[in-house]
Amino acid sequence: MAAHARTLPNRVADAFRQQTADLPRATEAERRVIQRVGQDLFRAALLDYWQGRCCVTGLAVPQLLRASHIKPWAACASDDERLDVFNGLLLAPHLDALFDGGWISFAQDGALLVAEALSPASRAQLGVAPNWQIRVLQSRHRDYLVFHRVQVFRAARAADATT
Repeated sequence: MAAHARTLPNRVADAFRQQTADLPRATEAERRVIQRVGQDLFRAALLDYWQGRCCVTGLAVPQLLRASHIKPWAACASDDERLDVFNGLLLAPHLDALFDGGWISFAQDGALLVAEALSPASRAQLGVAPNWQIRVLQSRHRDYLVFHRVQVFRAARAADATT
């Protein structure tokens, strides 16, 4: 039998009402934001470069694919780095989440690296295949991949996807 959540449905609504009592509109707020200009161009360039397929799984549903920066946008030193097609991977949504969160990275040859903190059960639930790697990796991707492994990847030691 599945365990039930400890939070009763009305408790979330009660907490929400308390949190928003002083706002003019409870479920909407005006915000001033900085938007990533050029993200749409970056995505279009990655769709073209990777031929509309996830560079790891081959998934070919463009509406689902994510334009993922290898070296994160905020860490880039220039607009040229941010928009460099070699600083990007076109990834299936679950791989994008794992990559952005540092749960996976890629070796210099494109082989998948998986953080030891991601259990074998979680890997299986996510469908992470032991032999995955980036298709058509170019030398210009490699500096960005080094940055990702050193600065973003969660593990000092990675277990490959076979363990």
